[in-house]
Amino acid sequence: MSSVVLTERFSIGSHHASGSAPAWQASGLPAASPAAGNWCVVPRCKVEFEKCTGGFKMHCRAEDELSCATLQNLCRMLADGLCSCCCTQNGIQCCNCSFANCNCKCEYTKDGCCITCTSGDKHACACLQACCEACSKCCENGCCCYVCFNGTPVCCGTC
Repeated sequence: MSSVVLTERFSIGSHHASGSAPAWQASGLPAASPAAGNWCVVPRCKVEFEKCTGGFKMHCRAEDELSCATLQNLCRMLADGLCSCCCTQNGIQCCNCSFANCNCKCEYTKDGCCITCTSGDKHACACLQACCEACSKCCENGCCCYVCFNGTPVCCGTC
């Protein structure tokens, strides 16, 4: 199994993201479009979810040293932004949790990272733990989970 996954991120103006047909010039030729998509290589990890006091923890464990270094570098660059988790099955999104109502902290481990999302508010904590349970169940049942900061995936994997 490959230790990285290549995903395409569509830009706002791209044909696929806008849902519109390509613009045509008067000559009948397609208008200029980007030569290449916006590609993102993310490490494949084993993702585990664990409830904790005030919220939950996501453990992202990389398969090899290169994947671990890539994961930690992506987290180092992006971890100050909004954390979210997206689960897909057969390429179709089936669950997406945004952790905007909490404090997310990323710590590096010997084989990847641990992202802790907590809140002092008991209602927000209950929401966080429900998201933890939903993402965990998705992974346990064959979904691929993408852990993101600011909408950019930092890793993907299953339980």
